[in-house]
Amino acid sequence: MKKQQQTGLSLIGRSAFSTPSRRCTQKQFVQRMRMRHSIALWHTLKVCEPMFTEHQSAYSGFISLANRLPAVFVTKDEASHNVSFLMPDIPVSEGTLMSIKQHLGEVGGVAALITNLKKEDLRLGDALYLYTAEQHNDYNYPKTEFSVRKITKRDMTYTDNGLALVGEEFANTSKGWTLVLVRGKRCTTQGLVTNCTFYQQYTTPEAMVKAAEDYSSRKMKIVL
Repeated sequence: MKKQQQTGLSLIGRSAFSTPSRRCTQKQFVQRMRMRHSIALWHTLKVCEPMFTEHQSAYSGFISLANRLPAVFVTKDEASHNVSFLMPDIPVSEGTLMSIKQHLGEVGGVAALITNLKKEDLRLGDALYLYTAEQHNDYNYPKTEFSVRKITKRDMTYTDNGLALVGEEFANTSKGWTLVLVRGKRCTTQGLVTNCTFYQQYTTPEAMVKAAEDYSSRKMKIVL
């Protein structure tokens, strides 16, 4: 009897699968946008070595405060370029000293940053730092840049309401400022004051829908 020859058939298969789109609620999307912006702001603020003394790190202190700001809605492409926006109350410091109240106005008909700080509030060894933020476009991508400089009493004008910094610079609606008092390892808690409104167009329901639609087309389903 002839030995039967067995023919082995080998099957070559390729596993096929589909990746379902991730789902994201409106609340989650808003928080995602808020966190993205906070991180983008930190990347430009950290070069100024800001003080946030009430947290484990300056980063965590900044993020906890910045996440209270209005959410700004941007497309995936804008997010990839780390766009950031100047707006009121962006935190630049957090500490245990009493905050300095500040607002933009005029002194003697000239633009000024006016504070409630009295000259008797300053002690020997105190330091004052002026944080400045400016909104500009980097190849049509909005960016906010920060800088800081030390201020002396000679730089300030005495008014009935308090010490003020006076100059046409403070009329610039693309900038924001705040004065921080540092006393040893302690500082005041301060946020920017500004008349910049450019960011507002990115906070509207229309801006949220535009951003959500863009993200939804990239394997993330935003449920508004």
